[in-house]
Amino acid sequence: MTAVHNIDHEREVWNAYAESTRDKVFDDAAPTFCWTQYADHGPGPEVLGEPETVLEIGCGTGRHLAFLTSRGIKATGLDLSPVMVKNTTERWGLLGVRFVCGDVLDHLTTSPETYDAIYSIFGAVWFTDPARLFPLVAARLNPGGVFAFAQPPAIPGAYGPQGMYKGGFAGPARYTYRYSYPPEVWEGMLREAGFEHARARLVDAPKPGYIGTLLVRAVCP
Repeated sequence: MTAVHNIDHEREVWNAYAESTRDKVFDDAAPTFCWTQYADHGPGPEVLGEPETVLEIGCGTGRHLAFLTSRGIKATGLDLSPVMVKNTTERWGLLGVRFVCGDVLDHLTTSPETYDAIYSIFGAVWFTDPARLFPLVAARLNPGGVFAFAQPPAIPGAYGPQGMYKGGFAGPARYTYRYSYPPEVWEGMLREAGFEHARARLVDAPKPGYIGTLLVRAVCP
């Protein structure tokens, strides 16, 4: 299956998400860092090692970057939605977090910056063709840099790009794609892109029978 991406559609999808999460961005909750969809569950920022610089791709509400900045890490967030970037800059920019608006493939291709860690939490890795993304991430990591991402595990038998409409099945046909594979396939794609020590694992949910979290980590030589 070949995914036919439409950046304008995808930007509209994420602008709508940004509008829906505006209150979450500006509420009084403290910055946080969690790889799973369950609060205070699973590993924390130690997965990234001890980076001095990080890039979050598909940074959403910016809470993870604000948390890392509070620990003295130089943090940059990239998001496709100009609405989200405006919101997060207003909320977290004074802390020193830098937010950039752009497409992840274009940004990683054109930007000369490199980082000690690049990560995604239910973000751009879930919505970008890994065959195109992973080599670009590797090129923007410093030697020994960490690439890590988290997202829901694949539904058995449903692998590859899978389209999704925004707002149900009535209204404008705005869509994007999500990418899902078994853990061993993720590991193989990372090795093909030049990464070492690639490991994909499932973090169980806090309650039996609930959806777990796929957590993937690899290291740049």
